[in-house]
Formats: sequence, C-alpha cells, structure tokens
Amino acid sequence: MSQEIYGFLSIILSIVFIGLAWWALQSFRFEKIVKKPSGAQAKLLQIFLSIVIGYEVSRFFLDYLGWSLAFGNMFS
Repeated sequence: MSQEIYGFLSIILSIVFIGLAWWALQSFRFEKIVKKPSGAQAKLLQIFLSIVIGYEVSRFFLDYLGWSLAFGNMFS
C-alpha cells in the first residue's frame, strides 16, 4: 500500500472514529461526574475524550491493517 493511500486512510479513519466516539459519549451521563454538565469545561472534556478514544481506535484498525498486510507478504 502506498504512503499516499495510507495517509489518506489514516485521516479518514481518524475523523470517522472521532465522530463515532463523540456520538457514543453523548449517551454517557456526565452529570454524575462533573459539576456543570452543560458548561464549556464539560463540553471540552467530551471533545478531548472523543479525540483520544477515536484516535486510539483508528490506530488499532490501522495497526491491524498493517499487520495483516505484513502477514500476507510473509508467504509470498
């Protein structure tokens, strides 16, 4: 896989998984944890958590893709 395609795929997967993490975090009850769940600090926390979770999930899938491609080359 060329570097350009891998870079484009990395960007797309990161954005998709950050969006999915944001969507999933909307069902989390932040009022149990933070003082003002509708405040700017709580929203910033949600954004940071979305970025961290989405980035890590996309890294997992990209690593898995790299491992599977490397494994396929092992028998060539």
